[in-house]
Amino acid sequence: MRIAFIGDIVGSHGRDMLKVHLKKIRQEHAIDFVVANYENASHGFGLTAKNANEIVGYGVDCMSGGNHTWDKKDVEALFDTHEILRPHNYPDGVKGTGCKVYEVAGEKLAVLNLMGHYSMPYTDNAFRAAKSTVEALHADGVKNIFIDFHAEATSEKRAMMMLLQGSVSAIIGTHTHVSTDDFQIAEGTAYLTDIGLTGCRDNVIGMDNATPLRQFLTGIKGHFDIPKKCKKILQIAIMDFKDGKCESAFKLKIFDEGIVLKTDAWIEN
Repeated sequence: MRIAFIGDIVGSHGRDMLKVHLKKIRQEHAIDFVVANYENASHGFGLTAKNANEIVGYGVDCMSGGNHTWDKKDVEALFDTHEILRPHNYPDGVKGTGCKVYEVAGEKLAVLNLMGHYSMPYTDNAFRAAKSTVEALHADGVKNIFIDFHAEATSEKRAMMMLLQGSVSAIIGTHTHVSTDDFQIAEGTAYLTDIGLTGCRDNVIGMDNATPLRQFLTGIKGHFDIPKKCKKILQIAIMDFKDGKCESAFKLKIFDEGIVLKTDAWIEN
């Protein structure tokens, strides 16, 4: 199976890039299933029902979340009507789930959404949740497992790779909105510390410069806003899974000027 992942769709500019490019990408690269992170999709904070329908209409099959999952009141109802996840390591009793299994190209695919700990809301231990969930999936005969690990600290993301290397198909990080240059495959597990945002690229993590610069200069916080105009980017990882292993992977950076950059994941021997 060939799956794709888009991290941190930020606001209307991120959604616009999906509208323009995603169906063409799916067709050109014969992608079977697309996962995208929604937590910043509605003006940078959370997800509305209107924007959820919009994103699905552009060709996304499943959406993962993070610390901004709960920012819009629409989301709780969306768990019942859409293929939407929230971090799986929220405590028992929290609405929704962070793990779903799909039939893709004649095989089972599990999508698992986890959230880290450093500078994040309170949750159960992400590493214990990952280990027990992966073990349960294996016991149910599910080999192909994709993880969106939504975390601030690069050390947490790398540690998750060391914990699960060889037992899941891919672990890709989200949350920082800044792409990293470490896409690799080791023991059949694809890993990327952070895929980076899809949205505005010429400001501060997809947001207008004014508020973050004032905060760094004065210590005074304010509300972050999506700029009305900006230069845009779409960042997508495309991976081939077979029998639980990632056989090959590459990342595309698509700029609104029409430039496309392709980076192949290196394979550790």
